[in-house]
This record gives sequence, C-alpha cells and structure tokens, in this order.
Amino acid sequence: MKGAWLRLREWTGQFWFLPAVMTALALLLAWAGIQLEEQYGIPDGLTWVYSGGESGARSLLSAVASSAIGVAGTVFSITIAALSYAAGSMGPRLLDNFTRDRGNQAVLGTFIATFAFTLFSLRSVQGGEDSPFVPHYNVTVAMGLALACVAALVYFLAHVTRGINMTAVVNLLRDDLRRALERATQETAGESESAAAPPEAFWAGGEVLRSPDSGYLQLLDTDALIAAAEREGVALRIFVRPGDYVFPNTPVAVGVPHLPDRALPALALGPRRVAGQDLEFTVRQLAEVAARALSPGTNDPVTAIDVIDRFGDALCRLQGRTWPPGVHYRDHQLRLVYPVTTYAGLLDSMFHLIRQYGSDSPAVTLRLLDVLRIVAEGEPDPQRRRELRRHVDLTVEDARRATKNSGDLGELEARYRAALEASWRADERRADTRLST
Repeated sequence: MKGAWLRLREWTGQFWFLPAVMTALALLLAWAGIQLEEQYGIPDGLTWVYSGGESGARSLLSAVASSAIGVAGTVFSITIAALSYAAGSMGPRLLDNFTRDRGNQAVLGTFIATFAFTLFSLRSVQGGEDSPFVPHYNVTVAMGLALACVAALVYFLAHVTRGINMTAVVNLLRDDLRRALERATQETAGESESAAAPPEAFWAGGEVLRSPDSGYLQLLDTDALIAAAEREGVALRIFVRPGDYVFPNTPVAVGVPHLPDRALPALALGPRRVAGQDLEFTVRQLAEVAARALSPGTNDPVTAIDVIDRFGDALCRLQGRTWPPGVHYRDHQLRLVYPVTTYAGLLDSMFHLIRQYGSDSPAVTLRLLDVLRIVAEGEPDPQRRRELRRHVDLTVEDARRATKNSGDLGELEARYRAALEASWRADERRADTRLST
C-alpha cells in the first residue's frame, strides 16, 4: 500500500501533471461556455461581456492563443538553459526542484490552458448569414486568461530568480533535511535498552529472497513486513535499507523458517533515490553542493561554510532524538530485523566530502571545527560525542598536511584544542550528573 502511494506521489509530482489537469479543465470550461451561450444566449444588462462581432472575436482569440504558446515556449526554453548552467555548481537538485515546484507547474499550466481554451473557442466561431455564432462568454474569459498570463509571467521571472540563488538552494535542502530527520527519529523516552538482534547462526538455513529486479530501494514498508511475519509465525531479516542500490539476483532478505508472501511487495524499487525514508540522500545532496563549491573551477568556500552551518543546525536539532530500533518483537517473538541509519553514518555522509575537498581551505576547516565543537557541547550522548571527536581528529589530520601558513596552523591547533576541551567538559558534566543521582 505504501509502495503504491509512493508511486502515485511520484507520478503526480511530474512536471506535466498539473499543466495537464489545468488544460483539461480549460477545455471543459470552453465547452461549457459554448453550450451555455447556445442554449440561453446573452442576457440583457451584462455589459462586461464581449459584444463584438465575428471578425473581432477571431482576431482576439488568435492573438491570445499565439501569444500564450509563443511566450511560454520562449521563456521556458531560456529558463531551462539558465538552470542547466547553474546546476553545474549547485548540483542536479536544482533542476529537480524546478520541475517539481508547483509554482512553475502552475505557470506553465496557465499558458497551455489559455492556448487550449482559446483554440477550442476559436473553432466555434462561425460567420455568414445562415448560422453565425460568436462565443461571447469565451472571448471574455480569454481576455481574462490573457491578463492571468501576464501576471504569471511576472511571478515566474521573480520566482525563478530567487530559485537559482545559492542560499535559497541550500536553505531548501536544509528544510528537506529537517523534515527527513523528524520523520526518521523520535523523542528519546529514557535510557531503555533496545532489543538485541539474534546472532548470525540464527539465520542459517532460512529461506533467502533474491531480488528479481534492480534499482534503488525507495521504500521499506516495515508495518507490512511485521504483519506478514506475525501472521505466518516467521522471523524476517532485511539486508538492504532505503537508498541502497539493489542488484538483480542478490539476496535482499531471509526468513526463518520461510519467507512470508508479502515480503517482496513491501520492498519498493525505483530508478532514482527519493527523500522519503532515505535520510542520507538529503544529506548527500547538501554535501554535494559543498563539494562542487570547493572544486577548483568554482572555488567558493563561503557556500561550503553555509552548508557546514546547516549540518550543525541539523545535528543540534537531533540532540535528544534517536532512531527507532531495527529489531522488532511481537509477543516476545522476533519478527523483523532491518538495517537503520546510525549517527556515525550520518556524520560520515555530512563531513567526509567536505573534509576531503576542503582540507586545503583554512576557512572551511576552521568553521568545520567550530561547528563540531558547538554540537559536542550540547550533545548528551557520550557515544555521539566520541563520533564527533573522530571527525575532529580526521579534519585536523588532513588540514595539518594541507595548511602551510604558520598563522593558519596556529589557529587550527587552537580550534582543535577548543573542540576537544568542549567534548571533555561534556563528558565531565555527564559523569557529575550520574554521581549526583
């Protein structure tokens, strides 16, 4: 069920979907206007309705139709060219955001719907003395749609200009990361022990499920898997997690003593990674923006620092939250085991690329050490602080080799000591709290 909903959401988010719906509604409105006028005519007193003749209606409808489709084709072709150029420094997320933005879809839909409406209305205009007909209602609506196209064009130019701004793209990805973290984590209820997974020997002899197809795992329907395993009285282990590329004929699950019937449909594969359950996908998009900014062709450390700040924001919001366990029991019986994102893996996705590409930029490494220090000062989990210290050590190790200026080296060592001291102070506060309780 979740897989079908995911595919439906992807389908309705395509660039053509909203314009197609608006065009269909425009054709229906044009047909309704013609039928209404043929049956009831134009009541007296409607001074705002177009009152011209057949030649004027033809000219007006033709002008609106040709202008709408011409402006739409020109503006959107130029915009795609500009976006393709900007995506070289911002990553493919910029183009994906453009095509999935409802505002851009609505603008394109306005132009195409206007063209379809006027073209359908134009075919009903008839001259001569036998049965002349002018769709006065539709000509009036076409004039209103022409004004709507002008407003949509102004909005589109302002909207796209804001959309290709680097800070806007970074903030957009930051918001995606926040939502992904909120979906993937939960408030820590206390220091309760999580259920332990069984040893590897437990799964020996189980029935192995091999993927008949390939693609990225877009969705793992854990509720359906647990329900199927409980219904058939089996234990199920999943080897892949959302975001992994699944190769054909490779093991993706094992069931003891056998596999439930609903195991394969609960694993939704697709040709591309999607945000959804794939937390690291959103992280890697931000890290890619920073890596592109640090490339020799771009050389934009300010953008990389902006990305580091957004990662620090996400890690601070993650304090006090934890991932749901990847081991599920029902009535004291093991039902499902699946891999989950870890704090260490999240940090690796965030900082490895930035550290590797920015090691020779003192401004980037100094800011990275500052952010790691700030996060460590507020992080209550000692295991997470150890992972933060690991990245502090990795950052300093690379920066020492790449930094040649003595002043920069001195500042680097000072920030390094400050980051370590912040983590140690957090450890001491934690120990004092335990002693007092």
